Amino acid sequence: MSQVAYLPVGKREQTKAQNRLAILDAAREVFGELGYDNATVRDIIRRTGLAAGTFYNYYRSKEEVATALSDDGARRFAPILKAERAKATDWESFVRAAISAYFNFLADEHKNWMARRPVDEPHPHIHGETPEMQAVFAEVRDCIVEQAAGDPSHADPDYIAAACIGIAREVGDKMLARRPFDVGGATEFAVSMILFGLRGPSGA
Repeated sequence: MSQVAYLPVGKREQTKAQNRLAILDAAREVFGELGYDNATVRDIIRRTGLAAGTFYNYYRSKEEVATALSDDGARRFAPILKAERAKATDWESFVRAAISAYFNFLADEHKNWMARRPVDEPHPHIHGETPEMQAVFAEVRDCIVEQAAGDPSHADPDYIAAACIGIAREVGDKMLARRPFDVGGATEFAVSMILFGLRGPSGA
């Protein structure tokens, strides 16, 4: 009988959870740095420090890992966005709530990830969009399209959603590159850009 079989159930489950988290953390980094198409299972395994056999105990392919990241991101962010949307009273308050919710989620995710990394590890430079963040953006996009479609002043909800997502993505990336994270400042800037453009609310 293997040594693992002697471990208490709680310890086994804890080890499984830690291994799964290590794989998802590694995949998030690899997908972000290399892009999903260029990333391989080998890249992910190297980043985890786990044996290849251990990886395949949890996932059969990078597609399965990507799906797990997407499902996890959407599962955690959807109720946050839903709660913020319920509190919004008009288009402006909705945009502010959605952007703020996204930036807070982004900052919390990064802080939690950094807490599991070595203290002296440099801030990672993300070149691409991870499957997890694609799922989060999809939640935001669907919500914006639905909200904008109900306002006759918004002629093209799809364009509006694309613009909001583009601004949120770029400002969010810049926010993560700074220390400390300024969620409030990033939110104000992004909301002002979405609602008023470069001229700002005064139109000057």
